[in-house]
Amino acid sequence: MTDTAITPNPSAATAVLPQRRAAGLLLVAGPAIFLLAEFIAAAAWTDPGYSYTHDFISNLGVQGPSTLFGQFMRSPLYWVMNTGFFLFGLVILAGIASLRGPTGWRRWALLLPAAALSAGGVLLGLFPGSGEAMNDGTGEYHAIGAFAGFLGGNILAIVLGSMRRRLRLTPGVGKALVTVGIIGLVSTAGYVASIVLAADDSSIGIIGLIERGATHPFLIGLLCTGASILRAGCEDEGRTPGPHA
Repeated sequence: MTDTAITPNPSAATAVLPQRRAAGLLLVAGPAIFLLAEFIAAAAWTDPGYSYTHDFISNLGVQGPSTLFGQFMRSPLYWVMNTGFFLFGLVILAGIASLRGPTGWRRWALLLPAAALSAGGVLLGLFPGSGEAMNDGTGEYHAIGAFAGFLGGNILAIVLGSMRRRLRLTPGVGKALVTVGIIGLVSTAGYVASIVLAADDSSIGIIGLIERGATHPFLIGLLCTGASILRAGCEDEGRTPGPHA
């Protein structure tokens, strides 16, 4: 998927600057919400401490006590993680919807994976992935949310990277977005394989690290996208003549 560069028009640039700034801020805020909620919830989990390498991300949203795949779940600040799950995808979707440049099928190519990511986050926040959830049926909603998030977020990163000219992203950011999206999809496949091959109630090694390979790269990529959009907007603002120039 390729695109051509858009030549800025001074009057048009003046009109879209506030919206571009809003899109950039939202794309920075969405991933930041997730990563900050994860950090705060993990820091509160002690005795034994929470492991980013071995524990599921979803464990941080389980009030517990509960056990699943040999992992004990009891998150003191479960509500912080669930709030982060619920909000981060909605904020990213708002940021993508605020972007100006892609039109027609290109706009839908961005909105659809962003909507999947958003819906996934909402499901994760509403249906924590506890051992009990696997028995009462709500675990299916959590699983759907997780995979919607994995696939939506990583496909979104790839599409954003392929449209970097139209979005006026730097070549480095564009290539990085495609790269992190591919890494995330490969990690998602590894995550699925690890769960399918695991025996009931047995530990799944470095599943936390694998799961973060499916999420953190695209989150950081989207955050950098927002920062790049903000930087380009500041440059436009510096070049655009004022109303009395």
